[in-house]
Amino acid sequence: MTDNSTLYLQNQLCFKLYTASRLVVRGYQPMLNELGLTYPQYLVLLVLWQRHEQQQLPMSLKSLGAELHLDSGTLTPLLKRMQKQELLSRVRSDDDERQLQIALTEAGLALQSNAKQWRDTLSQSLQCQREELNAMALQLDALIAELS
Repeated sequence: MTDNSTLYLQNQLCFKLYTASRLVVRGYQPMLNELGLTYPQYLVLLVLWQRHEQQQLPMSLKSLGAELHLDSGTLTPLLKRMQKQELLSRVRSDDDERQLQIALTEAGLALQSNAKQWRDTLSQSLQCQREELNAMALQLDALIAELS
């Protein structure tokens, strides 16, 4: 008889990652609802807020997709909705019309302070110590690098 325990659900790393991801996103849901955002839109804003702080806006659609590990087919409809919400602008590059440049609007930038307050509240509600979360983040970074 063969040992099939490696196929048991509770032994699957992918299931643990999936479940943890869903639960973290669920923790963000009240904030996202208040801000009128989906989780993927929030991720876009995180990248744009960082780039704004580093004075690296506008950024190309291709760069944004690479940073988020999303293809343009997934990202384009998301960005169109965000543009309709007036959170960002999408403009063709003067140098190359094939390039789409993404930048924050004032409304998109204004959401950053609200998001920071909610994120801090969520972080405080976790029972993990900061060191444990940092170690987990490093392990996940290594896994992502290995799988990319």
